[in-house]
Amino acid sequence: VSVYVPADYELNKTVAQLRSEQSTSQNIKSKTVKKNVTAALERILQQLKLYTKTPPNGLALFAGNVSEKEGVTDIQVYAVEPMEPLKTKLYHCGQEFILDPLGEMVREKEIYGLLVFDKSEANIGLIKGKHVENVKHLESIVPGKTRKGGQSAHRFERVRENLLADFLKKIAEVAIATYRGMPDLRGIVVAGPGPTKEDFMKDEYLPTDVRNKVIGIVDTSYTGEYGLKEAMERAEHLIAEASIVKEKKLMDRFFEQLGGGGLAVYGMDGVKKAIAAGNLDILLVSEAFNFYDTIFGCECGNTVQKIAEKGVIQKCDKCGRDMVGRERKDILTPVVLAAEQIGTRVEQISTGTEKGRQLLALGGIGGLLRYRME
Repeated sequence: VSVYVPADYELNKTVAQLRSEQSTSQNIKSKTVKKNVTAALERILQQLKLYTKTPPNGLALFAGNVSEKEGVTDIQVYAVEPMEPLKTKLYHCGQEFILDPLGEMVREKEIYGLLVFDKSEANIGLIKGKHVENVKHLESIVPGKTRKGGQSAHRFERVRENLLADFLKKIAEVAIATYRGMPDLRGIVVAGPGPTKEDFMKDEYLPTDVRNKVIGIVDTSYTGEYGLKEAMERAEHLIAEASIVKEKKLMDRFFEQLGGGGLAVYGMDGVKKAIAAGNLDILLVSEAFNFYDTIFGCECGNTVQKIAEKGVIQKCDKCGRDMVGRERKDILTPVVLAAEQIGTRVEQISTGTEKGRQLLALGGIGGLLRYRME
């Protein structure tokens, strides 16, 4: 059962809905399913008694049977208070928890700064996931070039250069105020038409700490709101490269600790043990994680329960025939939810690198610890 309570939504309305769903669940034909659903709803209702009102950013609740043993019931409940206001209102009962609304928040935590400007205007923005946000718009008072010659032209050009320098300083001030100390900022892209952006970087208007966040410069045809969107599209390769570098550093650290540092674990059992101890700092999950708690059945009547990849063929140890995966249970979602409850950062690891493929070979899951375990 998955329940999402939006920010500012009355908690008693959610309780009333769940009580109604409890009554409706009595119509479920399967005794096992009915038992699990009613127990999950009761666990959520009990959890809600711990709250006098909806938390400021809303609340996401998940409950279900997470037992890996056939015939054994282990109803667990997970309550997550999002870091950002929750807009989704949802009740869902099914074989898997619904995590998309929380997943979108995690994706948007990868924030990139976007400076788009020329001599006439500037936009200081943020790329959040697939969206671009305009933080500040600046207009310059730099006049266009004069065609007249002589001393007047030289004086005019000096005035123009000073005004442009003042404008670039103003851009830098707003950029510093916006980006410095931003915890989820992964990098900054500088963009715009013409050479002004290159001059801005060459003349070092940005202090070292902010300048070091710049991951590249891209050309655009426009400034303003349209220029922000154009810059975001043209910066895709830079952001992808920055993500690869970040992932490489993380995986280098993981395998270094695995090789002798003592601050890494791998496999579902190791990760679960670290979470139970409140000791998992970063959870690493392969993007190709495809393991389930599976019950295999054979025509001869033999059954086997084990953690296996979806689609894998299991040979019957009694008759040698291929066994069919009859039931599969999600084992990843409860682990991710339990990790988030102890403040663990969750990172998805691609299989496009050698170390990413090695993680998949180690069971598709691992983690970095806060301290060494006995």
